[in-house]
Amino acid sequence: MAKKKKSPSTARKRVAQNRRAGKKNPSSRLSLAVLRNRRRLDPESLRLRALEPSLTVDDIERSVHFYTDVLGFIVAERWTEGGRLLGVNLKAGSCELGLSQDDWAKGRDRTKGIGVRIWCRTAQDIDALAARIKAAGGQLTAEPEDQSWGVRSLAVDDPDGYHLAIYQERTDAS
Repeated sequence: MAKKKKSPSTARKRVAQNRRAGKKNPSSRLSLAVLRNRRRLDPESLRLRALEPSLTVDDIERSVHFYTDVLGFIVAERWTEGGRLLGVNLKAGSCELGLSQDDWAKGRDRTKGIGVRIWCRTAQDIDALAARIKAAGGQLTAEPEDQSWGVRSLAVDDPDGYHLAIYQERTDAS
């Protein structure tokens, strides 16, 4: 005989009762899924498929050179107007980053990069990336280093002062 499934509301009530009684829920898989869905609906949480930052830069050509020739991004799209490059969309693996030429509407002395650090996770060898960045003329702001939270990372600043930390999760981390 087939076992009748309990409704989500019944499962939710059972989880709440068990929680109040200090018991662990034996059917936590179903109950956790129900609770997760409930959190999404009350109110619905934001669910993104990608996050694609765009940085305003002083010299678009210089920045494209840095991100492509030094870091290894590829140009996926270019936006021009009257033959002048206004912006690009860069790709590195499945990640995207936009760069746009500053239009100077907020002044030519506007500081960029303050308070921004972009964390980039990779499966690539951090030491090999550091060597490649240096060989291409890039300057690291932090040499490859094992971090206490189980990653090996390096840091580099782009020409406008945006900080990038590139890290690889360590498999030997304890």
